[in-house]
Amino acid sequence: MKKAFLGTTLAFCCLMHLVYAQAESGTPSNNMLITGFKQALSIGTEKAVQTVSSPDGYFGNQAIKILLPDTMQKVATILGKLGMQKQVDDFTLSMNRAAEKAAPEAASIFGAAIKDMNIEDAQKIYSGGDTAATEFFKEKTSGQIFSAFKPIIASSMQEVGATALFNNIMSKYNSIPFTSKTSVDIEEYVTTQAMDGLFTMVGQEEQKIRTDPVAQTTNLLKSIFGQ
Repeated sequence: MKKAFLGTTLAFCCLMHLVYAQAESGTPSNNMLITGFKQALSIGTEKAVQTVSSPDGYFGNQAIKILLPDTMQKVATILGKLGMQKQVDDFTLSMNRAAEKAAPEAASIFGAAIKDMNIEDAQKIYSGGDTAATEFFKEKTSGQIFSAFKPIIASSMQEVGATALFNNIMSKYNSIPFTSKTSVDIEEYVTTQAMDGLFTMVGQEEQKIRTDPVAQTTNLLKSIFGQ
């Protein structure tokens, strides 16, 4: 799996490098520009989805790990002191596991957005900032990804007992005298965090390619770009 991962990374880097290299040596044709971006972004988004949907894809990545909502931080601190730290930790893990389970749903949504990309989109991405492609995906897919993720996250949290654990945690906290009562739409929160984490990974890949392209080619890449 590691070899496949590195191979995918190399292919993505090479594809993006060729698009930019050709642009610097001469104006790329519209066909070359859109073909290059479509193929490169297909590989890049597939890599991002595979990364976050793997075991610990969210939980093991500090950049996107889903933590308790800010409004629950006080709850967690108080309950930890009352001997419920394990329940709090288990709940944190369950949020991330739910996100990892939902993540594969983004693959086909990204694929459709790439398929519908036109030359204007490609030009904006080419001339845009370090995360222009990521912003393209956010604009085109956020609503669909949220709608696809939420029922899976809700179902996953119920299956592993996270919803019941959350309700128990909040009930215990809200029953403590003199504490401020609080409530959270936990399914909406986890869904939003899962989507944001996915876009963070897509953005990291895009920035990496734009700032540190791998200047190598393969026969496949030569046939794609006519090199």
